[in-house]
Parts: sequence; C-alpha cells; structure tokens
Amino acid sequence: MEEYGKILLIAMPFFLLLIFIERTYGYFKGINHTPVMDSVSSISSGMTNAVKDALGLSIAIISYEWMVSHLAILHIEATVLTYIIAFFAIDFYGYWGHRWAHQINFLWNKHAIHHSSEEFNLACALRQPVSSFISLFTFLLLPAALLGVPASVIAILLPIHLFLQFWYHTRYIGKMGFLEKFLVTPSHHRVHHAINPEYMDKNHGQIFIFWDKWFGTFQEELDTVPPVFGITRPVQTWNPIRINFQHLWLLAKDAYRAENWKDKATIWFKPTGWRPAAFDEKYPVHKISDVYRFEKYGHQHSDLLKYWSVIQLFVTLGLISYLFGNIAAIGLPNIFLYGLFVFLTVYSYTELMDTRRFSIFWEGLRFILAIGILYWYGDWFGMSSLLPYSNWIFISYFLLSLLMNSYFVFVEFKKSQNTLSYDN
Repeated sequence: MEEYGKILLIAMPFFLLLIFIERTYGYFKGINHTPVMDSVSSISSGMTNAVKDALGLSIAIISYEWMVSHLAILHIEATVLTYIIAFFAIDFYGYWGHRWAHQINFLWNKHAIHHSSEEFNLACALRQPVSSFISLFTFLLLPAALLGVPASVIAILLPIHLFLQFWYHTRYIGKMGFLEKFLVTPSHHRVHHAINPEYMDKNHGQIFIFWDKWFGTFQEELDTVPPVFGITRPVQTWNPIRINFQHLWLLAKDAYRAENWKDKATIWFKPTGWRPAAFDEKYPVHKISDVYRFEKYGHQHSDLLKYWSVIQLFVTLGLISYLFGNIAAIGLPNIFLYGLFVFLTVYSYTELMDTRRFSIFWEGLRFILAIGILYWYGDWFGMSSLLPYSNWIFISYFLLSLLMNSYFVFVEFKKSQNTLSYDN
C-alpha cells in the first residue's frame, strides 16, 4: 500500500498538469471540450479509485504469484527482454478484460464509469471504478506465468501500463500516420468511447491496436461520422459513486422483477444492455435513441457553485496527498477511516454539484465525522506535527463547507426552483 501511495503521489500532479494544459489549449483555440463540472466529476472519480487501490481494497481470485509458483515451465531473470515480454502479456490481458467488460452485463457495471462522461478529454481518463473489488481475469496473464516472468516485474509494469493509457483521451490530436498501424492513438480511442452505431464496442486495445485488428474489433475513425461520446443510458449525475453502481442496481431490480428463474439467473451474463422481454415497456429506462440529437447532462450552474466545486476538489486532493504520503505513519485501521472520510467528501460535494437538496445531510454527516476525528485523535492524523494550528484550519474549513452547502441548498437552489416555477 505504501509503495503504491508514493507512486500515485508522483503521478497525480503530472496528470493534473496535462489536464490544465489541455484546457488552456482549448481556451486559446476557442473550443471547450473540458467543462468545469464534467472535469471535477472525472477527477473526483479518479481520486476515489486511487484511494480504493492504495488501501488495497481489491483481491484477485487467482493471484499471478500463485500461477508463477505452481505453473511456470521456465524461470527467467528480470532482464530487459523479460519486461518487454511481460508488457505484451499485460496488454493481451488488458484487451480481453476490456472487451468482456463491454460484452457481459454484470461486467459492464465496473466499466460504465469510464464511459459515462459526455465529453472526451484527459480528465475523463481518470474515470475509473471503485466498484471492482475482485479481479477476475488474472488467468489471462497465464502466458507470462508459464514463462516464469517474476511477479515483481508484473507488479512494476501494471501501474505503468495503466498510466500510459492516459494521453490518448483527447480530441485535440488527429490521426498519427504510421503509429496508427500498431499503437492505440487518440483517433482509435475516440472511436472506442463513441456511441455512434458505427463505432459501438470497437477498439478495445489499451496500448497496442493490433489485438483489435487480429480479433475483429477494429474500426477506423471516419471523417464522415464525427464521434459522439457517453453511454446510451446516460447517467445524469456528476456523482462518481452513484455512477459506479447504477448499472448494477438496474440489473438487481430487473432480476428481482423477472418472472422466471432463468431470466433471474442469466441476466447477469447476457450481452450488455439485455433485459427480459417487454421490460423496456414495463420498466422504461431513459435511453438515447438518436445520438445526434440529445441534451447533455448539466444544470445551469452559477459561477459560485462551479468555483466552490473546484475548491472542494483541490482541498480533497490535498487530503488525499497527505494520506498517500503518510500511509505507514497513519497506520491500520486509521487509513480505512481516512478513506471513508474521502469517499463521504466526494459524495457530498458531487451531490451538491447535482443540485440535490439532500446534499445537506451528507455534508452534515461529514462535518460530524470530521469533528469527531479531531476530537478523538487530537488532530488530523498527526498533521499538527507538520502544520501548527492545523486543527483551527481544519475546523474553519469544515464549518465553511457546511455553511456554503447550506447557502446553496436553502438560498440558491430554492431561488432557482422558484424562478423555474414562475417561468412555467
């Protein structure tokens, strides 16, 4: 956990810098593909995923280390060639896991968050799941295990492989000539994120595009078909935790409502989007019928709410950075309490971004938990040794946050609702 936290501590500023550069470039080009609320939601999703991973809240059904120790035919040293072989093995594993996540109903739940943005930008690359607590497809690394690639090599390359998928989530880079033949490029990945019928469920490769070409899932980006982004059952929320479990909740409800046991049992393994006969009429779910004519999610937010959401994002990033830099010192079980607080924080301010008046409950709960932590431990998990008067800083911030939430809920949202009623 400590090592992974340190890796994330280095990676986060780099990702944020590139997101800022992309937004600045778009500003000067006069084309904005990075709306504030969408970007805050995306980065918030990345934070929750990073905290989940740093706390080790995922397990593998079959660990790679077990496969190496029990199935290896050869045993090779960690040379440059070993790393190259392992990288290709990881990408093969990534292709099939990614493809099945698009094709199997219950697996789509953990991947829908990544496609939920109706934009396509570097920030949306950070939309990663918190709902994937079990790794099912480690067996796809069997070729590397048979060759005896050390588990330490796989452990080093897995986060690198993930981070290398960040750069191609952009609309500002066109086709890249010769590289299009073997690498996943922004053009290829725009196709993957698109909901146009011509592009659906194509280009599942993560680093190398030749897997798609070999296994029949490749589609070139067409000049005559501009990609439209999102998912066909739009999530209609900025809250990444809600998004993470929306599809699972729909599956659970459909399984419960199904009249025969076959549908109850098989709905989970059917193709993504499958529902029992007549369910679309009996229990309708909003679905985009014309990808070129639909209204993107988003309220007419005030500038103040946008600015406050950005402030909450950066404060939360600061809290997470402190966690990642001090995991060992904070220790067990305190890191899990810290993680819970981060999740509650993200849930609270993204509910406010959705202009849900019940967000005041979550903010009140967060305030009580924060004051309880300060009272019980005497400070914020050892912060006072690094920052004098930190307790007063934290109390002031939590109180301000509660007051701001109250202002939005009881003044601004109420005023907007009254204006809407008057206009109608």
